[in-house]
Amino acid sequence: MSRALVPVISRLPTLTRLRDAVRHAYGVPAAAEPGSQPRARDYDLVRHQTRLRNREQVERYLPDILGRALARIWIDPGFRDRFAADPVAVLEYYDVFLPETIEIEFVAEANSRPQVVVYERPIRHMPRRRLLYLQLVLTAAR
Repeated sequence: MSRALVPVISRLPTLTRLRDAVRHAYGVPAAAEPGSQPRARDYDLVRHQTRLRNREQVERYLPDILGRALARIWIDPGFRDRFAADPVAVLEYYDVFLPETIEIEFVAEANSRPQVVVYERPIRHMPRRRLLYLQLVLTAAR
């Protein structure tokens, strides 16, 4: 089940995440409790490090991950700006690693919903092939 539509409050950064970011910026190691394991947070894109190694894995797992990213883009302008600047680097920050042959393009025009297009370019300087196209669709029901 996708966690893309988790309530907004749970998607906001927690004090723990902010404290970890400050520690990382100043090179201070995080204090780990004995026997504790890192917990996934509601706004993380994946629960554990994910390495997609080939096109089949990208086609199978990346749509759900990018769906979570699109949902977060809709509610978090800072995340949206970072994702627009370098989608692959943002995914790597959230422990999602892609093959070198995969390219991601983020399209956000003023009058349309954000879109993510995933391409594969098996050989440099060759035409790229579109693998996935995701766009946030809003529906209302009664």
